[in-house]
Amino acid sequence: MSKLYTYPTPHIIRESSRGLELIDICDEMLANREVECVGVIDDDMTYSLCQQLRYLSKDDPRERITMYFNSPGGEVQSGLAIYDVMQAIPCPVRTVCLGMAASMAALLFVAGDEREMLPHASLMIHDPLIGNAGGSALELKTIADNLLRTRQITAEVLSRHTGHSVEEVLAVTKHDTYFEASEAVAWGLADRVIDQL
Repeated sequence: MSKLYTYPTPHIIRESSRGLELIDICDEMLANREVECVGVIDDDMTYSLCQQLRYLSKDDPRERITMYFNSPGGEVQSGLAIYDVMQAIPCPVRTVCLGMAASMAALLFVAGDEREMLPHASLMIHDPLIGNAGGSALELKTIADNLLRTRQITAEVLSRHTGHSVEEVLAVTKHDTYFEASEAVAWGLADRVIDQL
């Protein structure tokens, strides 16, 4: 039986006219127009991130939002929902890679208006993976057709944001391809390597 570990959210202690207040660091980051894509991209993360992005867009449609990434990726449909919101809001979105942005997280990172990586950060891109497949031949064909459609969609997104052709993207994503920060800049996945946040 495995244990589920949760990490406590850090808090900030502030003194105000009401005395000492304990403030959730996530609330402080949101007030500074910063959001995080950390951990597996699933329905819960998508709901939270899309809410935060929409809120910040309504708060000030011209002011930049910064998204920090350290994620192994996750569900393609959830990631594409976040991608669509990033593209639909009027404010610019700066993406910053801390550690690793892999799979769907890399696609979201690449979609930023300003894309920055810390010196030891890295990206990994690949084709969408098939989940547990089983059932009749027709069910397997439906799953395979859907997977190929998704592969084309994700390749088109990467092509749009890197300047590479869809064919070039498909050639690179046939297998897990890793990019160190400077390599990601050279391939058009990031704009610059930074050493200060």
